[in-house]
Amino acid sequence: MAYKDILVYLDPTDAAQDRLRLAVAMAQAHGARLTGVDASSEAALSGAWGERASRIGVEFEAAIKEAKLVGRFVGTSAASAMDGEYGNCVDLIIVPRPEGEALELIRSEIPEGTLLASGAPVLTLPNDWKLSPVGENIVIAWNASREAIRAVHDAMPLLVKAKKVTIFTFSARESALRATSEMLADHLLRHDVVAKNSDWPNTGEMSALEALFASLDTQNADLIVAGAFGHSRLFESLFGGVSTDMMRQPTVPIFVAH
Repeated sequence: MAYKDILVYLDPTDAAQDRLRLAVAMAQAHGARLTGVDASSEAALSGAWGERASRIGVEFEAAIKEAKLVGRFVGTSAASAMDGEYGNCVDLIIVPRPEGEALELIRSEIPEGTLLASGAPVLTLPNDWKLSPVGENIVIAWNASREAIRAVHDAMPLLVKAKKVTIFTFSARESALRATSEMLADHLLRHDVVAKNSDWPNTGEMSALEALFASLDTQNADLIVAGAFGHSRLFESLFGGVSTDMMRQPTVPIFVAH
């Protein structure tokens, strides 16, 4: 299993350099075509960042040439005219989570618009993420929903290469999700993925998300795989609940499917 078509959103920020390096490394590992889409906002193109923004395409082309990859670059005008279309026919999308200064430099519909418009899984990187391994130590946020199993299936190319996989569950009764998490572990084993279960009983003292990030397994993780977690769909509400809180986690890349 592999991602044969990967898309990465690029912009003039420093974080975009490491995002591109990760995308190139993943494309090499999976033998994928890499599409770079310029996500620069009008403010980035016309302001002090303009010169840097103008080099995004050149830097992308240089990177795929050096890596000997098949690739294509989509400039800002084409990307704006066909927003979301490029994400419909790829296997994985890598996006930034703009915060602070980056909010003005990246088009406002990214990443939320991308998440809602595309059926492809999305790997979101924290704004201050520095290039490091992604997918060696994976935690699956599991609630036995359709979205959660969809995320697991979409993440399988990463799961089969991971050094450690943990299935995290959170419920009012300690074993409420134990049976399904054990079924998931058995299913993963059919793909040669050895996963351990981590149950966190819901005592009412913290939320599912707080428990997830309080878990030592998650603190050591370099990727969280999630579909729906808690009582709402992950991206059902872009301005509250589990979706926003999950995406605001400061250090861990998040792989999501819906």
